Amino acid sequence: MSDVPQRWTRASVYPDMWLDPDDDPRDSDGPAPEGELPTYLDVLRHFRLTLRLKCDGLDPAQLARRSVPPSSMSLLGLVRHLAEVERDWRTWIRPDEPAAKLYGARDADFDGAVADQAVVDGAFADLAREQEGTDAALLSHTDLGERLGKDGIAARELWVHRIEEYARHCGHADLLRERVDGRVGQ
Repeated sequence: MSDVPQRWTRASVYPDMWLDPDDDPRDSDGPAPEGELPTYLDVLRHFRLTLRLKCDGLDPAQLARRSVPPSSMSLLGLVRHLAEVERDWRTWIRPDEPAAKLYGARDADFDGAVADQAVVDGAFADLAREQEGTDAALLSHTDLGERLGKDGIAARELWVHRIEEYARHCGHADLLRERVDGRVGQ
């Protein structure tokens, strides 16, 4: 008997997809958004939903499982990491001192991702709160070329960097989820 799960999917239309297209909450009817900022918001929404889908239906032990030893990465660790990163991006927007870390020292976001329902609930609440805070801070700067914070980073660059961060970690989440229970990515 192997500890490698069988690959599977809920999709019946395309066997290599996570869901059938009609059931995918990331897809919206109608044309793509008009304009740069609406496009950024739509793509960011897509990746945020993807991360939620990758965690959907798993218990705390599965979410906390380090699926690719010796890495400390887990789906729960990714959620906690992205909450920490969202908080950190506000530091790039403001000229003041950085906010305190949510989880402590370096790698505490991954190391503290333990199989406990309270930790899971806290991580998702932290992520939602930090996303809202960073969204609000960035949305208050309507000129995407405006230079922000002490490093003078363009608002546009921060939006793009956030999208890149979620995209990269959604790729990790694909592999982590497949290793946990065999569910394939999309």
